[in-house]
Amino acid sequence: MSFDRQDRHLRASWARRLKVGAGALILAIGVITPATAAASAPGGAAPARPAAVPAPPAGFTTTWSDDFTGAAGTGLNTGTWKYDTGPGSGFGTGEIETMTDSTANVYQDGAGHLVLKALHSGSDPRAGWTSGRVETQAATFGAPAGGVVMMQASIQQPNVTTANGAGYWPAYWMLGSTLRSGTPWPTSGEVDILEDINGRSSVFGTLHCGTNPGGPCNESTGIGSGERACSGCQTGYHTYAVQIDRSVSPEQIRWYLDGNNYFTLAADRVDATTWANAVDHPFFIIFDLAMGGGFPDAFGGGPNASTVSGGSLNVDYVAVYNKAPGGGGGTGTNLSQGHTTTASSTEAPGTAAANATDGNTGSRWSSAFSDPQWLQVDLGSVRRLSHVVLNWEAAYGKAFQIQTSNDGTNWTTVYSTTSGTGGVQDLSVSGSGRYVRMYGTQRGTAYGYSLWEFQVFGT
Repeated sequence: MSFDRQDRHLRASWARRLKVGAGALILAIGVITPATAAASAPGGAAPARPAAVPAPPAGFTTTWSDDFTGAAGTGLNTGTWKYDTGPGSGFGTGEIETMTDSTANVYQDGAGHLVLKALHSGSDPRAGWTSGRVETQAATFGAPAGGVVMMQASIQQPNVTTANGAGYWPAYWMLGSTLRSGTPWPTSGEVDILEDINGRSSVFGTLHCGTNPGGPCNESTGIGSGERACSGCQTGYHTYAVQIDRSVSPEQIRWYLDGNNYFTLAADRVDATTWANAVDHPFFIIFDLAMGGGFPDAFGGGPNASTVSGGSLNVDYVAVYNKAPGGGGGTGTNLSQGHTTTASSTEAPGTAAANATDGNTGSRWSSAFSDPQWLQVDLGSVRRLSHVVLNWEAAYGKAFQIQTSNDGTNWTTVYSTTSGTGGVQDLSVSGSGRYVRMYGTQRGTAYGYSLWEFQVFGT
């Protein structure tokens, strides 16, 4: 089983899912609560009016987002998303559907939504299902030490009920980036932001970590919220969010439904190594609509003869927001966006230097596969700097400097590291200059250096 397919394996013991008591610490900070959109029934009714991706809450900056503005019936941009295809049995969770990249199962509706639709053919309710599962190409969404990251999506769950929805298993979740480089599940970490089963109009939030079976995180169940009511979640759009907060001690993961913090998990629930391996790194994001499996089976099973075909998981937008260490979170003005940007090299015509300062986290700069390499932005005049944000693609810099210059020739180093981790790095700096560059001396992978965005903040 490949690393991007072994993510949710061996999780059949859902009936043993833990419930954390009321003593969990509640700490809600800056969660976005846009108005709930009007309901839309799957299959025939007009889609609800899409909401714009919300501006970041106070202290945060927007790291990445997608609001699915493609034409009706089109698939996803495979530069941003990848399709997970094949039989559900390959995911190790007992699912019975086949995941496809067909626009019958995965498409944009032309009204600002991503749709994952489960379809059935034949007379056997336990066979003949197809559906969709997608994940972000980027595995860079995380919180640096001392910072906070927030992942939020506006979603309508499949419009089914317990009478006709047995077997439906919608999910919005994240897997640790280290899974893609060989760290096994669940050591690499999994954060389930939304799961529901069998049309129960509920939500489960869970962390998976440690070893399987058993271990400090009670795998394959994980440490979770238990079932929480989610009134109207089948018939309308609601926001589901997670914050990973590394600015508090102990660190926390907080789960939110429509801005309400319904579950908080502190790092001291497990040992420090287990937590660090599962949480203290970037993640990639997944949406999927499974049919059948261990989780639905633990709550009555399905699909059965009454299960309706055509239920869909509808996503209005998904966004990632970051707060910098110390609460800065993007204070000051982004001085680099739209300014002239050059580089020592580019890997291909589609990965030009200007992509790193265009404000679009779906485009990137990437360099040749050698050291050293640099990316440089001309701010137009001498500016005083406060911090620099590097939003790395999977090919990141392990050793690099942030340097400033007034003339583009003589450089002063304002930040240096030999232990870069990739992901989103928000670096406090003090200095001034017209030109700012990332000067890389050691790559973190066999590839070049690759940045979705290079942001320079200051006045």
